[in-house]
Amino acid sequence: MGTWVILAVVMAFFVWRMKPTKGVKTISVAQLKNILNDKDKVFIDVRTPAEYKGRNILQFKNIPLGSSFDKLPRDKEIVVICQSGMRSSQACKRLKKQGFERVTNVRGGMSAY
Repeated sequence: MGTWVILAVVMAFFVWRMKPTKGVKTISVAQLKNILNDKDKVFIDVRTPAEYKGRNILQFKNIPLGSSFDKLPRDKEIVVICQSGMRSSQACKRLKKQGFERVTNVRGGMSAY
């Protein structure tokens, strides 16, 4: 009986973590490829510098998760990518909490790109 309760709590936690943040748009990598040259958007990659150096998309600036987002423009859409979509989802939540209006997460991250 106790194992099922623990399993249910763990599952609920992961479902809650994967749930998209309210006000955060999610796009696929196919949609990303269509907007990469949009000057009205700022593209950030929240992976570690080593991951970024290993493989990146030219338009994305490396701002590792945990860094300050204070220098990002508030009048442009912020498009966020990571390796799988988990860290970028966390970054999107932080951006929304900090008052950024237009925040977009790339579903699947670099793994899907």
